[in-house]
Amino acid sequence: MSEIIAGVRVPDSAIARAVTQLVRDTEDDLLYNHSRRVFFWAALTGERRGLKYDPELLYLGAMFHDMGLTEKYSSPDLRFEVDGANAAREFMKSYGVPERDVEDVWTAIALHTTPGIPEHMRPTIALVTAGVEMDVLGIAYHDFTHEQRHHVCAHHPREANFKENIIDHFANGIIKKPLTTFGNVKADVLALKDMNYMRGNFCSIILGSAWPN
Repeated sequence: MSEIIAGVRVPDSAIARAVTQLVRDTEDDLLYNHSRRVFFWAALTGERRGLKYDPELLYLGAMFHDMGLTEKYSSPDLRFEVDGANAAREFMKSYGVPERDVEDVWTAIALHTTPGIPEHMRPTIALVTAGVEMDVLGIAYHDFTHEQRHHVCAHHPREANFKENIIDHFANGIIKKPLTTFGNVKADVLALKDMNYMRGNFCSIILGSAWPN
């Protein structure tokens, strides 16, 4: 029987069970529990907003969204979001998932740290970002009931120092490829955690380009 947490039923299809096991085997407890919580916040947000979403696709997006931070799925030169999205794409294709659904999950993962865009896109894409923003940034925290927050966190706890530790996980996943942080929020992570990090500057690139004027 599938789990029901905070009124949200966890998908229990073969692909959902497989991704749960894959993420459980690949990520540590912090990232695994975070990914599961992202799914519940995303699903609850969808219900609150009256959005029609596919729970299985939402689950895949939530569970894969931070896989690019792991050594197994990290590339030497792509943004970690793209690494996670690529991993999800290969996994879903192996199960014969339709291309439109694959692309929705890919886009949801690739854009989950790019605020202001996903919310205007299809439900899977919008809701994965909403779930991440709730769990990491506390955005819309008070739109969830105390009972919902308590029930989700009782099953997938936030450790006492989660805030500091999730930043450490971000830093560890990207510190070897600092150029991938240009123009995105992860630049703030390396600015905090890497004393040798030099933030790229958009205007400096424009002014220093090969164009004469």
